[in-house]
Amino acid sequence: MQNILITGATGLIGTAAVASLRTRYNLRALNRRPLPHIDCHQADIADLDAIRPAFAGIDAVVHLAAQIENDIAAIFRANLQGTGNVFAAAHEAGVRRVLFASSGSVMSGYTALSPYKELLAGEYDRVPAEWPMLTAQSPLRPTGLYAASKVWGEELGREYASAHGMSVLCLRFGRVNPENRPTHSREFCVWCSQRDAVQMIEKCLAAPLDLSFDTFFANSDNKWGYRDLEHARHTVGFVPADRAEDYR
Repeated sequence: MQNILITGATGLIGTAAVASLRTRYNLRALNRRPLPHIDCHQADIADLDAIRPAFAGIDAVVHLAAQIENDIAAIFRANLQGTGNVFAAAHEAGVRRVLFASSGSVMSGYTALSPYKELLAGEYDRVPAEWPMLTAQSPLRPTGLYAASKVWGEELGREYASAHGMSVLCLRFGRVNPENRPTHSREFCVWCSQRDAVQMIEKCLAAPLDLSFDTFFANSDNKWGYRDLEHARHTVGFVPADRAEDYR
């Protein structure tokens, strides 16, 4: 069984991941709060010395911890300094793979353009029969500090893959919510069920280690989606189990 370290294990995706993975992997959490049922190293990811022991003997890291509030000091501490520390500690410990929880918001600038703004507004009568999908090759257009920090995390991962031979896979999660269903019109485009979010993590953990660096959109199979899922399907075998339309 692989030894997997999960940061942010008490968050929404982290909680679902722990519940699903705990019977097939040896799990350890790196968390500020205690976590029952699995080994938990309590520390702040912004403190490199404090987090180093959590990485001993780890095969892969699932880095989910992040600050989402639009506060520059908090974003810097958690998403820049903290993510940098996670990569540094993983490299020092000889970890072979890091899964970085990125976000579909790295493409959020496209939502001001047609047909994406109409899709998000639920104005489907104004949408053409086919629309261009955003892919891993589409130029990034983040809006806001959180999205910009995720762009930085992806590029930091690319650097570690290139310079240190680490396998880094960036997962651009869509809208994962506590209700586990779309709650307003824009989510019918970008919703990702908790089950599909965990499936993406599982597929990337199982991917061959010679997959050095890649980025994948993680969304459910939504009729009105505009983020490409074919690349993830072809590369790691991700086939979403859920659809937003099932909740209309």
